[in-house]
Amino acid sequence: MISDGAGYHSWHAASYFRHGALGHEAYDRLPVRTLMTTYPLSTATEPTGDLTPQVSYDPAQAWSTAPVEGSFEGSVTGLTYSKLFAGYDYVRQNYVDSAAAGTALSAGIKTYNNAINWTADDKPARMLGEVAKSAGKAVGVVTSVQISHATPASFLAHNRSRNDYAGIGQEIVEAGIGDIVLGAGHPMFDRDGAYRTPTEENFRYVGGPDVWMKLISGQTDYHLLDDRADFEALAAGRLELTKDRVLGLARVDSTLQFQRSGEGMGGLIASVPNLEMMTKGALAYLATKPEGFFLMVEGGAVDWAAHANNTARLIEEQIDFNRAVEAVMAWIEANGGFEQTLLIVTTDHGNGLAYGPQSDEFAFQPVVNRGQGALPDLRWHYDTHTNELVPVWSGGPGSALIAEAATGRDDGTALVGWGDVARYHDNTDLARVMAVAMGVSI
Repeated sequence: MISDGAGYHSWHAASYFRHGALGHEAYDRLPVRTLMTTYPLSTATEPTGDLTPQVSYDPAQAWSTAPVEGSFEGSVTGLTYSKLFAGYDYVRQNYVDSAAAGTALSAGIKTYNNAINWTADDKPARMLGEVAKSAGKAVGVVTSVQISHATPASFLAHNRSRNDYAGIGQEIVEAGIGDIVLGAGHPMFDRDGAYRTPTEENFRYVGGPDVWMKLISGQTDYHLLDDRADFEALAAGRLELTKDRVLGLARVDSTLQFQRSGEGMGGLIASVPNLEMMTKGALAYLATKPEGFFLMVEGGAVDWAAHANNTARLIEEQIDFNRAVEAVMAWIEANGGFEQTLLIVTTDHGNGLAYGPQSDEFAFQPVVNRGQGALPDLRWHYDTHTNELVPVWSGGPGSALIAEAATGRDDGTALVGWGDVARYHDNTDLARVMAVAMGVSI
């Protein structure tokens, strides 16, 4: 389960708003807690042929409080950010994108930014969707953004460029690695869930107009659903399927909720299922598969909210993800428990570099809790990805291997409230552990 772009602040801010305190989310009950690096092989955006690592993570530099002069303009918000401290500046550089980060989690390799299961020497990489298939398991992917976006694509496809949405969408449908794929990217509806007359570009997330026509005319291996009532029926286990596989597109263009008009919470699109409902639907379907399954669930729009420095919708999206975690844990506990199922809850990278309201004066000041139902106080220092460590919670078969892989140590995390978790491992370790849990190797 991947809350895309969720830095330290995302987890804390959502918990403060929802519960008024930390320690009350479902993932807090998981027994193994570690931290994880996220950096790519290089910040190149195409294959270079060079497999030598160009990027790393240094805790001493990441938490340096040495003052730094100057400012810069954000690439997404257009806001001006002060440089302030050397640690802030360090983690704002050499960051991973969601494609290389997703590839690390799925294929277990470091690669260049932009790559979807593609190596720096220009070859496709074997990834967890294929590994699960080789182990006889079904594969599911659920996301709150377009199904061909970087993170879901990393578990379903291969491509030299994450921006080839049509090529990725076509592979998702035609290669059929995913037995069930649920998310956004519907060509016939806009960001507010209103019907529109689509342009050719609107079909790119589902593989182009020809692939869409095959989907709606029943010429693929997928049962296509898009009505909220059908998502509800799927979650309840009572949807009659016409095909062995399921592809569900919520009636919305880009994200389930984040991209709707307005900026704050409230006014949700009623015709769109939430991540919890889609996750329950995937579990109900996958539970019928006798050899077990691999499922990736992404809260993809947490990242979008961090890019926009939109605190209210960041919290909204993170809570949507946290409720999906609750659904998964309830399913595990009702179906053999953690003796039979490995669960990993994490993110692919940080985003936005948010700390407390006075973090322009006091380096790394934690987010300030204002109580349940109140937006916590924080200050944004960036509008894109970071090279920070990120948290990982896990439980079940293989989780002990994650703890064993955490051979690095970063005591600086105590500055932002993670003092009891200092050990870290690499993001590629998770792919290896998941493969081992399935009885195969990546």
